[in-house]
This record gives sequence, structure tokens and C-alpha cells, in this order.
Amino acid sequence: MTPSDKPAQTPLEKGSLMVLLLAVTVALIWILLPFFGAILWSVVIALLFAPLQRRLRHKTRLGATPAALLTLLLVLLIGILPVVLITTALIDEVAGLYLRLQSGELNPLPYLRGLFDALPSSVVSLLQKIGLGDLRDLQVQLSSALAKTSQFLASQVYSWGQNTFGFATSVAITLYLSFFLIRDGQQIVAQISRAMPLAAAHKAELYEKFATVIRATVKGNLLVAAIQGLLGGLAFWFFDVRGALLWGVLMAFLSILPAVGASLVWAPVALYFLFTGAVWQGLALSAYGVLVIGMIDNLLRPILVGKDTRLPDYVIMITTLGGMAVFGLNGFVIGPVIAAMGFAVWHLFTQARTPQD
Repeated sequence: MTPSDKPAQTPLEKGSLMVLLLAVTVALIWILLPFFGAILWSVVIALLFAPLQRRLRHKTRLGATPAALLTLLLVLLIGILPVVLITTALIDEVAGLYLRLQSGELNPLPYLRGLFDALPSSVVSLLQKIGLGDLRDLQVQLSSALAKTSQFLASQVYSWGQNTFGFATSVAITLYLSFFLIRDGQQIVAQISRAMPLAAAHKAELYEKFATVIRATVKGNLLVAAIQGLLGGLAFWFFDVRGALLWGVLMAFLSILPAVGASLVWAPVALYFLFTGAVWQGLALSAYGVLVIGMIDNLLRPILVGKDTRLPDYVIMITTLGGMAVFGLNGFVIGPVIAAMGFAVWHLFTQARTPQD
């Protein structure tokens, strides 16, 4: 039977098929939700490294499966392994910080007194007006905050230890899915494309936009985060700030937020240096933060993210923040992707409504 010989579907059959399709799709999404993060990052890994797999096949004449396995090994060496090592070192540093807080070896109260005594009288008057001028009250509040911080750090270290198996399982699922997406990604994309009721040119444009935004967002943000975290951690180590690794990782994490991220860490430390009489350290850290750490964000992010996505900087920033507010850490990928796809769909819609000459 040729396609033209197929019997026409009745409206009831078409409606039933659509209801069934919707129900099955919702059920599939529901059962896959627990693995949302693993699926997302397997797609990201496939989009980033599938071109490498194709080049390996072309240059080494390897089959699809060996080339995909070799590509996955490279992902482990340059992506997963460094993250695991840094996370392990970070857990040790957080545990050490908790022990120093508990034993009293690390006591921020004298630093607070020195900072308070170094403040100009106008600032002290302003603090008194808003109820923060009493050093004893501040010490009580800080002691309470330190106690809560100690409890939080202890619970986090315990939680990390408890979740090691879950994290390892998630990584294993991600790598497992990545292998098949790297190896069979082109066939999977072709099948999805055939199922989409859109013109071929529109499908190609949407897929190109989706792939480009994910590659640019992940490569750009992760590269900027890694560089800013490394530079910030080295600066803190040079100025003998305790917990340089912890602060460097925190700067890398916060640098996902465009423009202001890393400065939320180094700027208060620079101000502390200035107020406590360590003028050259404060000025040097401020200059380093603005001219080196800040310029990395201002120079690299527009080149690596904005140029390829063709989205304005303010759109990238607000969709990154919104994505992280809704989806957590994964939102720094999902937010800009949704924005870019939205722009692309509106562009296609506008083109379809515009009369052609």
C-alpha cells in the first residue's frame, strides 16, 4: 500500500490519536523528571563533543562505537575528573573550616572589632541610626550567625557524604546517555525532525539555534567561571586569605551571574583590608578585581556567549537569573536556551505573517 492509498482518518480518529499522543508524552515526561539533570547534561555533552567524535571517525577510520567510547574517555579526563578532584578538596576545606569554628581557632569577632573601630565617624553614626551601632549587639548577632553557619556546614558535609552514591549514580547515567547521544545523535535528531509538523527550513533553523545557544552558553560560562575562580583563588592565596580554594570555588559559582558575580566575594575582602589599615592590600585587590577578574567577564563573556547566541547582554543576564531561580544551577543553561528559542520562534512567526514579494 502506497502512502496515497492510505485511508483518510476521520475527525474522531485524529482527535483520539492526538489525545493519546498527549497522554503518552505527559506520562513519559513524568517518569523522566527524576533524571532531568542527567538528561540535560547528557544532551549538553553530546552537543559539545559529537563533532569531536565525527572528526575521530574521519581521521582514524574508527567505527561509530569505538569513536564514541574514545570521546567519552576524553570527557571523563577533561570534564568529570577535575570536577571530582576539586569537589573532594572543597569538602575537606569546608570540614576544616567547621572544625576551626567549633574549636574557636577561627574567631571573626576580633576582626569585627577592628573593622568597627576603623570605620569613619559618619559611617558609625549611620549604623547607629539604623540600629547597627552597638558593637555588643553585633557580636551577639554574629555569634548566633556563626553557630548557625557551623551547623549548616556540618549538615552540608554530612549531606555530601550521604549523597555520594546518588551523585555517582547521576554521573553514571549522564555518561551512559551521552555515549548513545554522541554515537546516534544524528539519527535521533532526524527522527525528531520528521515528527515535527514544521517546514524543513524552520526545523533546521530551530535546531541550529538550539545547538548554538547550548554550546555557547556552556562553553562560555564555564570557561569564564573557571578563569575567574582560578584568578580569584590565586589572589586570595597571595594575600593570605584563609580558605582560598573555598572562596575561589565560590567566585567561580557566582561568576555565572554576569557582571557582578565574582565581585560579591572579592569586593568585601578588599573593603575589609582598607578599613583595617591594610591599605596597599585593599587597593591592590580592588585593582586586581576590577582590571583582571572583572575584565575577564567583560571581554570574554560577550565574545563566547553573546556573539554566538546573538542575544543582548541584558537578555542573557535576566534569563540566566530567571532560569536559575526556576531550575536551580541547571537554569544557567535552560534560561538562555528558552530565550533564544523564543526569539527564533517569534522570528519564524513574523516571517510567516509578512507578505512575500
